[in-house]
Amino acid sequence: MSTDDNQRKESAASSLPLTRRHLVQLGTLGLASAMFPASNAPAQSLTQHVPAAFAKLRNKAALNIGILIFPGIDQIDFTGPFEVLVRVPGAKIHIIGTQADPVRDYNGLVLTPEMTLADTPELDLLVVPGGPGQQALMQDEQVLEFIRRYHATGKPLFSVCTGALLCGGAGILHERRATTHWSTIALLPYFGAIAVDQRVVIDDEIVSAAGVTAGIDGALIIAALLRGDAAAQRIQLGIQYAPEPPFQAGLPSTAPADVLDDVTAKIKPLTESRLQTAKAYAAQMKGRTD
Repeated sequence: MSTDDNQRKESAASSLPLTRRHLVQLGTLGLASAMFPASNAPAQSLTQHVPAAFAKLRNKAALNIGILIFPGIDQIDFTGPFEVLVRVPGAKIHIIGTQADPVRDYNGLVLTPEMTLADTPELDLLVVPGGPGQQALMQDEQVLEFIRRYHATGKPLFSVCTGALLCGGAGILHERRATTHWSTIALLPYFGAIAVDQRVVIDDEIVSAAGVTAGIDGALIIAALLRGDAAAQRIQLGIQYAPEPPFQAGLPSTAPADVLDDVTAKIKPLTESRLQTAKAYAAQMKGRTD
């Protein structure tokens, strides 16, 4: 082998993505990452065991998939999974609004619901996205009850980013493993959940994805659980999902310190508001058990 070939191999090896370190630094909240476990389980291993709720849908020809949208949603929490799930064989997507009128996402993009909560047909999968607008819904009993009623059917539910906090507010994450955006993962125990620092987490019928773009990963895993690995791989190839991020700044543990400080400071008011909501929920639950 030539010297040039060796140099090319060494260069390629040095450009491989960094290994994910399971340390979430939440200086805003002053909480240590040691309060929740971490896992390095590769996505491929998550489809080896199909939870019963998904197995029941494997041979169902037509699947009704509902995605909740609301003012202040982060649109990628919705559109990322949508681009995957709409390609699942037999899937029909229903865009469910918390209001009948079009809504604007956090950055101003207009999204139009097809129906309201009351008009939603029977679903086989419910997707609950997140975004800053999630905080305004944490005490919206109509939305929380909608999530509760669906969850009571025992069918699969998929939360993306801070959609997990909405699920927590609905009371369906008690003693369940879940993940969410790095800035709020430490809040999950306030809702009785077991916080897991992992990009996608499966706990029986509940699948949760971490922040924003993790929704694409989660949706591909759900596609595999519903229709098999090959179906999910065809979808992945069709959308050319082969991310090669130009920077390794996607996690608090790999981002430069000044970048982490800047982002943490920017979202501090929202993070503190979410913390107060989580504490209030925990206090309410404790009051009911005392």
